[in-house]
Amino acid sequence: MKIINASRKELESVSKLFDAYRVFYGQPNNLSAAKQFISDRMSNKESAIFLALDSEETALGFAQLFPAFTSVGLARTYILNDLYVEPDARRKGVAARLLAQAAQYARDNGAVRLQLCTAKQNIEAKALYEARGWQPNTAFDYYTLNL
Repeated sequence: MKIINASRKELESVSKLFDAYRVFYGQPNNLSAAKQFISDRMSNKESAIFLALDSEETALGFAQLFPAFTSVGLARTYILNDLYVEPDARRKGVAARLLAQAAQYARDNGAVRLQLCTAKQNIEAKALYEARGWQPNTAFDYYTLNL
């Protein structure tokens, strides 16, 4: 298995995974919208997308980071907004490798923190994150204003 920085060449593979990720979180299947969203992120250089490939170049999973900043810390941070592994590739180290690549990318780009949010019921993912050193935030409450 290898992890690559996805480019337009991998747009189709990333878009399919991204659509499956959205379906996992209860959204309707919409491959064309998923492809447009990923294409826009790539074109505008608004995210970093990592793609896990097996030895035959089959896409196994992806992670997408968005840049952010901490005003108090006067530094760059990244939000690990999306992480998805195909069901047949789960429990084979794919997510762990994607997490490691995301952390290395953030370090290499001067970030002081990498953060993520996951569904409360996503027990398996939370166990993976904590096993990899991620810690739940107990100091702050996060709020959302839907617009």
